[in-house]
Amino acid sequence: MSERFDAVIVGSGFGGAVIAHRLAETGLKVLVLERGRRWKPADYPRGPTDDWFWDDDEPAKQNGWLDLRNFGDMIVAQGAAVGGGSLVYANISVCAKPFVFETGWPPEITFDSLAPHYETVGKMLNVHVLPENQLTERFKLMREAAQADGVRERFEKLPLAVTFSDAWHYGLEDAHDNRHSQSWRNAQGQMQGTCVHCGNCDIGCPVLAKNTLDLNYLAAAQQNHAEVLPLHRVNTIRPIEGGYEVEFDRIDPEAGQLIGGGKVVGTRLILAAGSLGSTELLVRARDELNSLPNVSDKLGYGWSSNGDFLTPAIYAHRRISPTRGPTITCAIDFLDGIQNGKRFFVEDGGFPNVLGNAIRDVSGSARRKAGVLGILLHRALKNLEVEDPLSHIMPWFGQSVDAADGRLYLGRDWWRPFGKRKLKLDWDIEASKAAVQAMVDMHKQFSHVTGGTPLEPFFWRWFKNLITPHPLGGCCMGTDHHNGVVDHKGEVFGYPRLYVADSAIVPRAIGLNPSRTIAALAEHISEHIIRDIHD
Repeated sequence: MSERFDAVIVGSGFGGAVIAHRLAETGLKVLVLERGRRWKPADYPRGPTDDWFWDDDEPAKQNGWLDLRNFGDMIVAQGAAVGGGSLVYANISVCAKPFVFETGWPPEITFDSLAPHYETVGKMLNVHVLPENQLTERFKLMREAAQADGVRERFEKLPLAVTFSDAWHYGLEDAHDNRHSQSWRNAQGQMQGTCVHCGNCDIGCPVLAKNTLDLNYLAAAQQNHAEVLPLHRVNTIRPIEGGYEVEFDRIDPEAGQLIGGGKVVGTRLILAAGSLGSTELLVRARDELNSLPNVSDKLGYGWSSNGDFLTPAIYAHRRISPTRGPTITCAIDFLDGIQNGKRFFVEDGGFPNVLGNAIRDVSGSARRKAGVLGILLHRALKNLEVEDPLSHIMPWFGQSVDAADGRLYLGRDWWRPFGKRKLKLDWDIEASKAAVQAMVDMHKQFSHVTGGTPLEPFFWRWFKNLITPHPLGGCCMGTDHHNGVVDHKGEVFGYPRLYVADSAIVPRAIGLNPSRTIAALAEHISEHIIRDIHD
């Protein structure tokens, strides 16, 4: 007999972590199955031989930090970890704009109905804006661009799920050294630090200043006896009497093997494996296993890249230092459609100094051995930090409101016509091209008015290809099975107590970072699950 839980949750990101906490605090027996590892600062990838990437075809051999899926014209980046995308995202926890909810959603989902949930998420993630004494060079450049272009009123600081200390500033000796981080204990009893602007937000904060889900929502869930099992990849789901059976493989990285045959049963099953993961589980159940044959024909439709784009610009006589400071700190808001009806949100991009981190890691190891190599590497590292060629690059970033007209489905690679069917994406840029290009053009304009030289990426100029860390849709909310896969409570039409609670349920692009909206929707869904239990 499979072990039975009141709720089984697949995935531990901004949907799954919220649901786990809310259900566990009511006393329900909750299990979270997460395909990725539980990462600690000592394990974060830094060097070239570290575990950077997740391979969905061979997860026992490659079960690293980042899952990159190449769908041809679109590459999707997503996290693989306890805490999901919160470990690899850029800390932004911003509310969607009211216009987003005017069309495409069930009537129960409005900006006003989500407002209290947005507030709750902000408190749980302990959000703050960048302190005035810690403004980065990218922040100053963004503010200058808005002023020079006559749109100063559109410039704003963004709320970050990061903890800062007012005592830190760029004038400190060796300011980015971890010793300047101040330890503190969060509301869930977890020890964290304060930000030292090291720039490693996307590859793991070494001082735990980043308020990732494993440190708050999931920690609270586990305090209420929820079980969180990392390295458990779910393969199949099927309804049985009194609930849903979930079959999974356990990933054994040491042996490089998948250990199959694991099963559990949930009276309720909540899919929170992200836009790709949750959609694939339902598509396989409907189209391959025939275990959920009545899932809506809208399954897979309404997929959006959320219009993400990055345009680098060179500032030959100005030091920008994009590898220092939180990855994103501010925005210039054009989501009102003033630019010929195109809606977009310009942000200051940043990225970690991966090469510097790798050399620092090797150098530190060598110096501990007191060898000549260690001394040479340490000197090379110091020179690299002084002469870093990336210090003059500004990564203009942002999101735009695309057409949300993609479709996820199962298909085979053309060179393997008899192989296993894989998740595929049918996506065309045509209906979204103008919105993305409007943002690119604004990136260029901001570069010019601040003395920079923009470099429109060749993959966009020649091929109109995109990369997104914010995939949305595939199991979209609707009012019935004719126009959606789930209702406003996240419940799959035709299948009681089967829910989706992640980015897959968002039925349209929102034009800015979606994590807080996903978490707010999960708070809404949790509220209704609990209400239904009591009713």
